[in-house]
Amino acid sequence: MSSDVIFEAVNLRKQFGALAAVDGVSIQVRRGSLHAIIGPNGAGKTTLFNLMSGNLKPTSGRVLFNGRDITREPVHRTIHFGIGRSFQITNIFPSLTVFENIRLAAQALGRDNFKFWRSATHFTRYEARTWEVIEQVGLTARAHTAARTLPHGDQRKLELGVILAPDPEVLMLDEPTAGMASEQVPELIALIQQIQKTGDKTIMLVEHNMNVVMNVSDTITVMHMGKVLAEGAPAAIAANPAVQTAYLGGLYTLSF
Repeated sequence: MSSDVIFEAVNLRKQFGALAAVDGVSIQVRRGSLHAIIGPNGAGKTTLFNLMSGNLKPTSGRVLFNGRDITREPVHRTIHFGIGRSFQITNIFPSLTVFENIRLAAQALGRDNFKFWRSATHFTRYEARTWEVIEQVGLTARAHTAARTLPHGDQRKLELGVILAPDPEVLMLDEPTAGMASEQVPELIALIQQIQKTGDKTIMLVEHNMNVVMNVSDTITVMHMGKVLAEGAPAAIAANPAVQTAYLGGLYTLSF
């Protein structure tokens, strides 16, 4: 693995019975880039995410992070290595406030991660980080609002804040705009781009919104039937006839 590559899948395969959901996939994610994974439903995108984040173990192949083989590491260890992962369904504590959600995430990688019964004021070293992240995701005015009462767009921002709190090197975002009203999407995408550029983060993104993907990605990997069909810059992917046919059935044109 070159020093420019932070995250790598090497011949990953995941078999569910007779079905190979991921079938010999190799990708390299460059440090500081925004790398999108696209493809039709059932292409294997989320399974690949689950393999690379440690939520699933591969049938064969390897996952490398900063040159280290993390293939068989448990998922809680991948978080400690510097990998933050979101899911298609918002994953927050609904009864806790914005502040409490993010503070617990910041605390999770510290030495006080199991001392939840102690007063929050005891953990002053985590409070500065919590406020920093709350401001970063634009939720300062809602810091003491219960997560369940937030609009869906703000819940997505909160989930992003929870991922950011431990300061990971790589953010893996699975359908971050899912369920959002179209007018809310540009704000969230602008936030993700800002985090990538100002926070020196590497972002992996699974996203169905092609307008988003084509406008924000440095590299796009196209999956089809568990395999990599094509990979390249947005312009190259948009012009690829095989991608047009396999991904959209030849009915539409990818544009950016």
